[in-house]
Amino acid sequence: METVNTKSKQNNKHESVHPRQQSNEHEFVHPQQTRNFSIIAHVDHGKSTLADRFIEHCNGLQAREMRDQVLDSMDIEQERGITIKAQTVALRYQARDGQCYRFNLIDTPGHVDFGYEVSRSLLACEGALLVVDASQGVQAQSIANCYQAINRGLEVLPVLNKMDLPAADPQRVREDIEDIIGISATNAVSVSAKTGQGVHDLLEAIIRIIPPPQVQHDQEVRVLVVDSWFDSYVGVVLLVRVMSGCLRPGMKLLAVATAAVHTIDQVGIFTPRQTVCARLEAGQVGYIIAGIRKIKEVQVGDTLTDALHPTSNPLPGYETIKPRVFAGFFPVNAGDYKTLRRALEKLSLNDASLFFEAESSQALGYGFRCGFLGLLHMEIIQERLEREYEINLLVTAPTVTYRVKDKQAQMIDVHNPSIMPNSNEIDEIAEPMMRALIISPRDYVGSIIGLCMEKRGQQENIYYTQNHVNMEFLLPLGEVVFDFFDQLKSLTQGYASFDYSLAGYRPAQMVKLDILLNGERVDSLASIIHRDNARSIGLALVDKMKTLVPRQMYDVAIQAAVGSRIIARANVKALRKDVTAKCYGGDVTRKRKLLESQKAGKKRMKKVGKIEVPQSAFLAILKAKSSFGS
Repeated sequence: METVNTKSKQNNKHESVHPRQQSNEHEFVHPQQTRNFSIIAHVDHGKSTLADRFIEHCNGLQAREMRDQVLDSMDIEQERGITIKAQTVALRYQARDGQCYRFNLIDTPGHVDFGYEVSRSLLACEGALLVVDASQGVQAQSIANCYQAINRGLEVLPVLNKMDLPAADPQRVREDIEDIIGISATNAVSVSAKTGQGVHDLLEAIIRIIPPPQVQHDQEVRVLVVDSWFDSYVGVVLLVRVMSGCLRPGMKLLAVATAAVHTIDQVGIFTPRQTVCARLEAGQVGYIIAGIRKIKEVQVGDTLTDALHPTSNPLPGYETIKPRVFAGFFPVNAGDYKTLRRALEKLSLNDASLFFEAESSQALGYGFRCGFLGLLHMEIIQERLEREYEINLLVTAPTVTYRVKDKQAQMIDVHNPSIMPNSNEIDEIAEPMMRALIISPRDYVGSIIGLCMEKRGQQENIYYTQNHVNMEFLLPLGEVVFDFFDQLKSLTQGYASFDYSLAGYRPAQMVKLDILLNGERVDSLASIIHRDNARSIGLALVDKMKTLVPRQMYDVAIQAAVGSRIIARANVKALRKDVTAKCYGGDVTRKRKLLESQKAGKKRMKKVGKIEVPQSAFLAILKAKSSFGS
């Protein structure tokens, strides 16, 4: 739901509806009757569907307003069937003992590219529901997300979902949870989010097992900014968790990190409708509208406090996330450059893991170098820019960040091949490594090991459980980020799951591969690859480019080079006009003179001619690198 804006459902985090008027139904509930929890799971294990059942059982929406994945408000989420942004909803539940409880629920993404959303959401909670498919069992992201919750001191409640499936085996999955994750599954609740089976039992288990918020009674106002997004009418909207104190309209708030002071216009909660409240008390999760117009005046993870009596003990906030994959975003229409900048600023407000900085290219003009957590993250940002802001984009081939040590022992982080120093100035290049966890049925062990070795991987551990095998590999991030997951799913018929974490840098024989058109380097087509793959990838790129570069009135030489050494070449033959067609006989020297004149003209044209590189050339680089194991 959006805040107030009805113009675009996608520009804001929440679907556009008018705020409900303040009512007693949503007045303050005592902290002992409050439960703040996230739903965490692997992809497609039923988090969003379970959130739908919670909303139904707690009468958050009327039956006519319900739809599948109601918290996935963006069209992209609905079309792809995945959660991209963590969504929050405050629900009122009448327990079997007659008491009334307030549930602040946060539905989180399951894909590895959006793990940062999960980590942010967990800091606003005291507990987490670990949803596991009762037929598939524990998967890689189940482990990763559960460990995030445990490391933050949260109470984890296992939930066995999809009990309506014939293949459901709750006893086996309980054993997997205890053997693989290492937490007790004796209190695991069996449910079917699709049919609603066991949901009431789960709501009661939440009350028993997940602790209430520990409210500080010093009344010093400390508020954690969990998320934020931009609304065209009211400005920046803040999603917050009140740790201590109380927020009311008219109060002046100080943002500790930016020192900006703002006056609260409105506070409220999402039920999942936007609902205005008289105040937000300690332990609650809600939103603040304070007329914030400048995007830089607020930061996700910042502490808000009373401007008249500021806290001396701000909250620790969030760990700064570093992008893993970089690509150049260039507007097809040069006049869209400022629009693209504003769009990226608004998206970065809602997505702290999005990085961008201005860059220019001889071939593509002015654009931005953008950093992402993975290729899916990059695809989502590109699609949102094209849909929501109507910007046609050219996107260069993705790359990762390499650490270069020059002859003067200075370290340089290179995430753009065009800024790589010359080879004679480099002492050492280190590539980013990742520690991968792969969980698969035993039948595919050989295929998985072969794939990882092909990607220059190093096996670190392998251990067998009753039904699966868990494998840990140390892999170069640059080898994995493009198509590794697709190949893994193909080799294992979709049964393997994959999660990874960064594991520092390791020296490697990396080189810069340049593409030259008529001797001129095209900086946007450069890439950094392993030396052993340079010739094969260079040949593949040159052959592919030969079919993509349009023919000119003169020969076009396409070359792949490492430093000053040409390792591959192809020629695009010139278009030839028959200038002798008007000659119907006579002296042969007349024809020769016309041909020599044409030859000289093409030679002059070649010196000053500019070759337009179509976007398909950039896509060809990505495909060729994937095919040849970059």
